[in-house]
Amino acid sequence: AAAPAPVPADIKTQRAAIEKKVGAKAWAAAEKLTDPVDLSTDPTAGVQFKAFGTLSAQEVNALTPEMQFNVPTIGCENQLDKRPNGAIDAINSKVVACQSGAKMYLDVAKVIGTDIDTATPQLDQQQGQWVVSLDFTGPGQAKWTALTREAFQPAANDTCVAAAQALSTGATHCLVAVVLDKTVISAPEIQGVLTGQSQITGQFDATSAKELADQIKYGALPVTFEPAATQSVSATLGKQQLEAGLLAAAIGMGLVAIYSFFYYRLLGTVIFLSLILSGLLTFGALVVLGRATGFTLTLAGIAGFIVSLGVAADSFVIYFERLKDEIHEGRSARSAVPRAWARARRTIISANTITIMAAVVLYIVSIGAVKGFAFALGLSTILDLVVVFLFRHPIMTMFANTKAFMSPRVSGLGRALKRAPTDVKEA
Repeated sequence: AAAPAPVPADIKTQRAAIEKKVGAKAWAAAEKLTDPVDLSTDPTAGVQFKAFGTLSAQEVNALTPEMQFNVPTIGCENQLDKRPNGAIDAINSKVVACQSGAKMYLDVAKVIGTDIDTATPQLDQQQGQWVVSLDFTGPGQAKWTALTREAFQPAANDTCVAAAQALSTGATHCLVAVVLDKTVISAPEIQGVLTGQSQITGQFDATSAKELADQIKYGALPVTFEPAATQSVSATLGKQQLEAGLLAAAIGMGLVAIYSFFYYRLLGTVIFLSLILSGLLTFGALVVLGRATGFTLTLAGIAGFIVSLGVAADSFVIYFERLKDEIHEGRSARSAVPRAWARARRTIISANTITIMAAVVLYIVSIGAVKGFAFALGLSTILDLVVVFLFRHPIMTMFANTKAFMSPRVSGLGRALKRAPTDVKEA
């Protein structure tokens, strides 16, 4: 016989702690068990193992499969079924799993999920009953045939037959357990050596047959989930990072405002007021979302809002440059404003729509921090459109009726206004 696998040091440490918890006498008695304790013949036989019933699922997971199976006070619902994910994934080890609250001691896995090609629910025309049909891959079929041959020969494994009879009245052959995660989802009795397509029969209807087929089929997918990255930060560090992000947003907005006043002068007031209004709307939206859905502002979200400043600045540039073009063509500032708005509006809407669509796609396909960035970018872009239509254009119309707006130095349209008469004369 092959030597047993060495026990990891951390498991040894856990078992030592468990032995101390349950008591040396109970531990020694559990180690000597070779078969499950039969409480039906002696109800008091489980008294000495009472302390094992107080173990957590994590602690039970550290025990040997023989202890898990033989000790009567170790149960399924609160212990075995709640073991950590992957507790019985080792295919070369004997394990204990549960089916409908009953413990089952399972041999090493001789056919695994990837050996199954497909599982489908079918209505057996001869029997008039629903069955689950199994098809195996080439190598998987050979493994399945060998397993069914072993299970169908009672003399080859008397212990297996005895266990099968205990779980299924009248069974004369071994059961083959179908295990998903930590649960036995089916344990059919093998009725022959199966060399081709096989069927699981039972009291199935269309729904239950499809459910079992789906569990087998999708459980056969070789998929594992591993965390790509995990980072924990203290409350103090998180606060510092949040403050740094907000400071960066304030600096970005300040630089946009300074440039706007330098290049557009009076029109910079429109930009500054628009950014302030957009910021207030964004803050209000965050407050509402926080109270209604528990939304939390993250560093990625702040980055999304900072990027949106560039989107907002683009719409200003488009509008104001269109306005300059209209004035270059000889129109007065008063008549140039509505014409510039009509020409710039479509471009602004198109640009913002593309940004919103990109944010939606990024939100759908991403996870974690990237999703927060996409949400913030999409929200702020939508609010920018609101400000454009409900504030920026109306206030520009109002400025067009003021004398200050007509002053080249004050308006920020200086060169355009000065060149306008020349353009008219040449035309």
